[in-house]
Amino acid sequence: MKPERYQAVIVGAGLVGTAAALALGRQGLRVALVERQLPGVPDETWDTRIYAISPASQRFLERLGAWQRMDAGRVQPVFRMDVAGDVSGAIRLDAYEAGVSHLAAIVESGRLQDALWQALQSDGNVTLHCPASIASLEHGESYTRIALNEGSLLEAELVVGADGAASRIREWAGLTSTLTPYGQSGVVANFECERPHRGTAFQWFFDSDILAWLPLTGNRLSMVWSTQSAHADELLALDAATLAAKVQAAGHDRLGALRLLTPAAAFPLRLIRVEAVVAPGVALIGDAAHGVHPLAGQGVNLGFGDAEALVDVLAQHRRTGLGDMRVLQAYARQRAEPVQRMQALTHGLHHLFADRRTAWLRNAGMTIVNQLPPLKAALVREAMS
Repeated sequence: MKPERYQAVIVGAGLVGTAAALALGRQGLRVALVERQLPGVPDETWDTRIYAISPASQRFLERLGAWQRMDAGRVQPVFRMDVAGDVSGAIRLDAYEAGVSHLAAIVESGRLQDALWQALQSDGNVTLHCPASIASLEHGESYTRIALNEGSLLEAELVVGADGAASRIREWAGLTSTLTPYGQSGVVANFECERPHRGTAFQWFFDSDILAWLPLTGNRLSMVWSTQSAHADELLALDAATLAAKVQAAGHDRLGALRLLTPAAAFPLRLIRVEAVVAPGVALIGDAAHGVHPLAGQGVNLGFGDAEALVDVLAQHRRTGLGDMRVLQAYARQRAEPVQRMQALTHGLHHLFADRRTAWLRNAGMTIVNQLPPLKAALVREAMS
């Protein structure tokens, strides 16, 4: 069988992989996307997987023509964020004070995935192999040969691993990763709230836990409660009314009575550090390249940053050969600093708030920062980039 030849084959059609394929296809490159299963079509049910999309990521998605396909009635801008410490510390980040329109946009994973998929199919620039999985990979001198389980044979100058935290591409390429479990789980659920949130996101640090309420359109919120795994199991076992009452009390009744809209779910929290995100003929993006604590809500934004940077580098060197290590190292260098900075920030904050002996330090620090508008504006702009 004669293989299909591509400049890039992307493995994994999650949010980041689909965005990367769409962007590469727009550059006129020969691209294929391999994915195990077709994405589901969203219905009226609220998705428990919620993302805070930064303005920088939103601009990237707008350039791809995906953001315009979102239902505006299900996109909620965040205008301010109230962060409270476990004693008296507090910070308010305000878009108006920082001179920006909004801090982030809250979207449902399934709806964003559907918008990206529609844009990809509308463009028609990318060959889709879905549903399909990889039977074998064989690295040659200038091409990687990829055999799919449905019988197709592909050859690619570059294989892009966008296949998640347990990346098969990362393992096959021999790119080592270090996984640090936090011993915690993130419990997620959506609620209807009695009082309007007015586009405010809330975050509380207490007893080594982090509770976040993200605003959804209407009088609704999405909760992420990062807590010890045993406590997460206890929360999952509660009936709807008891869970709503517990979440309401933990949030100091800020939005009045809560009513559960979607069943609670949980996922393990862990830090994933990858020693190198490139190898000859291979590049990693998204969760395959890094994992961060969700307290800053930056995981998917880091992934979109990876996709945008990789596409820019490849477009500039399309005649060099996309799998050339000199090209791929340029991508790796560009992404190293922002990823390391975010991992250090979230990892450090996790440990700072997990240690009760440092309560006075963290609460005093939050109070001081809250009294310095220029510093708060700088924090807002950093989070938006």
